Parts: sequence; structure tokens; C-alpha cells
Amino acid sequence: MTDPAPLDAAAARARVAEFVAAHDPRTTDPAAFLGARFDAGLAWVHFPEGAGGLGAPRALQPTIDAEFARLGAAPVQREGLVIGLGMAAPTILAFGTPAQRYRYLRPLYTGEEVWCQLFSEPGAGSDLAALGTRAVRDGDSWILNGQKVWTSLAHRARWAILIARTDPDLPKHRGISYFICDMHSPGVEVRPLRQLTGEAEFNEVYLTDVRIADSQRLGEPGEGWRVAQTTLMNERVSIAGHAEPREGGVIALVTELWRTRPELRTPGLHDTLLRLWVDAEAARLTKERLRQQLAAGQPGPEGSAAKLSFARINQEVAGLELDLLGGEGLTYDDWSFRRPAGIPFAERVPGFHYLRTKGNSIEGGTSEILRTIIAERVLGLPAEPRTDKDTAWKDLPR
Repeated sequence: MTDPAPLDAAAARARVAEFVAAHDPRTTDPAAFLGARFDAGLAWVHFPEGAGGLGAPRALQPTIDAEFARLGAAPVQREGLVIGLGMAAPTILAFGTPAQRYRYLRPLYTGEEVWCQLFSEPGAGSDLAALGTRAVRDGDSWILNGQKVWTSLAHRARWAILIARTDPDLPKHRGISYFICDMHSPGVEVRPLRQLTGEAEFNEVYLTDVRIADSQRLGEPGEGWRVAQTTLMNERVSIAGHAEPREGGVIALVTELWRTRPELRTPGLHDTLLRLWVDAEAARLTKERLRQQLAAGQPGPEGSAAKLSFARINQEVAGLELDLLGGEGLTYDDWSFRRPAGIPFAERVPGFHYLRTKGNSIEGGTSEILRTIIAERVLGLPAEPRTDKDTAWKDLPR
């Protein structure tokens, strides 16, 4: 008996066509459609069989996605699922047990379970390894106490990826462990944080004697920083590395305005628009190359460069939009607290665009930290002095 032939582009398209013939996307419930797609191995084709994939080359995923779109299937909805799809899933794939993959990946993909990320703390943002949330072993469980902050979607999440200090006697990068936390557990308290836009996309989360089973740990105790690197590298790609057509994304806000409102044009603004258009196109092509690199392996520090340019271009384009509109751009639609689900960024008013993009240079790693990563890991420049890397966490000044 011979092994089946490896999956190629033609075979991948044939699998999709066969699947769609059996699951009409026009009449099948969206969650049921995605669940069946996961079971068929067509969710993440490079994942193992039984975990949403076929163990096939990652490079086939764009072919599969394009064929689904051609046959009328809606794209996978990322609204509210970016942390699960973009960060939790690849981390569970890399470090999870077969039982963890089986439990978490399917409802994560279908959107039945929302995920959030409990990483940053009031005293550990850019220096994340300085975190102080404690996890103490208690038999087959861990007891957690601490505070997390800037937690997007915590008010909706069923699960959280979480890092906590399990050995304060070790240097800060070595005494951390990585867990999956049930956001419905006793002792988990979510409090909204109102941001510059007037909304509360994110929250602070208090953990008081929260019990997490050891079976919900990813990686070995004390290896949480290594596991977290997988999450962080994927986070930057998930924020800034998605595919866009030429003149897509945020630059479309001002190019459409320029074409339809000639009375707003001035020579100076024209020069600014042309410069930003070129920057956006260069960033788009760079992201395309990044996705090609991803097809051959895991994301590396290149994702930091994509996220850095994403933040700068978004902020400058939003500023240009206000410059074009003048006083007309100062109106604001205050949704008062929680953003209504399903309203795209592009459909908000220019004032919202301007305020919301200010957060792009903070979320997913500050621009300053990303520049350090690029300098050290891409350009090979000398590392910044780090005098605390061999000091026990408990001895660090606070």
C-alpha cells in the first residue's frame, strides 16, 4: 500500500470544491460551516490532522482561502476573534498537548469561544518580563493573584492566555509560566477602561485566588517566556500582516476623499498624500513578502517591522484626513461605552480614526520596543545594556 500523494494546489482546490458541494455556504449555518471546515482539515491546512489541518504545507492556505471565496463562502470573521485566531491558536499548536488542541482549537476557530490576552500589568508593559502576577502550585492546580491591564475583549472572553510569575527566585525571564485561564472562574473580575475615543474596548482584570488546573498550563513550568515569544511574534503579524489590495486599508480613507472632494485639495496636501500612498504601497508589498516567509515557517522579528510601519502610516493618514476636512472632520459619534459589534473602522467618523490610531503605536508592543527588536535581531546592532538579566526577580527594585 503506497502513501497518498502530497497535497498540491490542484488537489487543495478539489478538496474545497468537494467540501462546498456538501456544505452549501448559502444555506449552512455559519458556525456549522466553519466547524465542518475545521473537521475537514481546511481551517489551518498546516496544522495536524484532527486539529483543523492536514499537515500540508502552509503555502497552500492562500489557495484554499481563495477557492472558498470563489465558491461563495464568506471569509473567516476576525471581528472579536483576532486574539484567538492570531495568537492563542498558533501558541496552542506549538506548545499544547493533543488534549488541549482538541478542547480549544475548534470552538476558537468557529467563534463560539472568544479569547483574550492577560499579559501586560500596571508595572510591566514594555518590560513585560518584569510582571508580578503570582502563580503558586497547590497540588494539581495553581493559585493566581495579581492584576492585568489593557486587556482587549476581556468582557466578552471565555478563555485567556496568561503568563504569571511562578519562581521569584529566578531572573525575571526564567521564572514565568504560561497558562490558559477560564475567564468565568471565581476570583476573575473584569473592569472596563474608558480610552481616548470614549469607548471601552479593553479592561483591567483582577485575579484573586483564581485556581487554574495544571492541565491548563502550556509548556513546562518556568518556560513561559519562551512560550510567550510565540504569542508575541504572532500578535504583531495578526495586527499588521493581513493581506490588502492595492490602495486598501487605511490609505483608502484619504484617496477616496481626494477623488470625490476636489474642493479640499491643496498643493501641500497633495504632496503629503503622494508620500503616504507610496509608504502604504511599500508596506503592503513588504507584508506580502512577510506572508510568503510565514508559509515556510514561524513569524520572526520581521513582523515587528510590519507592525511599526502599520502604526506610523495609520496615524499619519488619520491626521491627513482631518487636515483635508478641516472643521468638518471634528464631528464625533460617541458610542458612549462599548463599541457596537460589527461596525468596521472605516465606517466610523474621521475624529474616531484620528483618536483610535493613536493606540496603534502602543498595542501589540510599543514602537520603541519594536525599534529595539529590529535593531538587535534584524540589523544586528549591539544590544542595549541589560543590567538586571541575571538578577533574581524578587531582588529587582520597584
